[in-house]
Amino acid sequence: MEFDKVIRERQATRKFSNKIVEKEKLENILEAGRIAPTAKNLQPIKIYVVESSEGLDKIDKASPCRYNAPIVLLVCGDKDSAYTKGDYSTYEMDACIVTTHMMLEATNQGIDNIWVEMFDGEVLREEFNLSNNIVPICLLPIGYKDENCPASPNHNKRKDLTDLVEYV
Repeated sequence: MEFDKVIRERQATRKFSNKIVEKEKLENILEAGRIAPTAKNLQPIKIYVVESSEGLDKIDKASPCRYNAPIVLLVCGDKDSAYTKGDYSTYEMDACIVTTHMMLEATNQGIDNIWVEMFDGEVLREEFNLSNNIVPICLLPIGYKDENCPASPNHNKRKDLTDLVEYV
């Protein structure tokens, strides 16, 4: 798919079907995350592919926003391997960049998705036995949109470019 089409057509999907995501498409999505830019190319991220019933139940304990997706990518930052400068660490920013790449590649592959920040990180930490240096940053439920999925109400609401950009 053309990049311009990918960035304009991607929408937040809030109702997924039970259709299974093809392994090749999932691998392409994960590869897009692997090659995403990170500070100093340190790649301080860990991606958990949650697709088992047990794993999805754990996600459901931490968030009401799985929307029946058959796969959730739990994207975490690794505080111990991130680039730091003074008291700033890039692990969160790097994980967000990786997630964005995967989200756009999912759309490119015809796989619907939604970026989720609404979760209880402590529940995820406990349920997935995450070490202290691994911090949940976001969830990326992926799958095929249910035919009765409502349109995202704010998808086409955008500020004017002049409200966002200032030339100096």
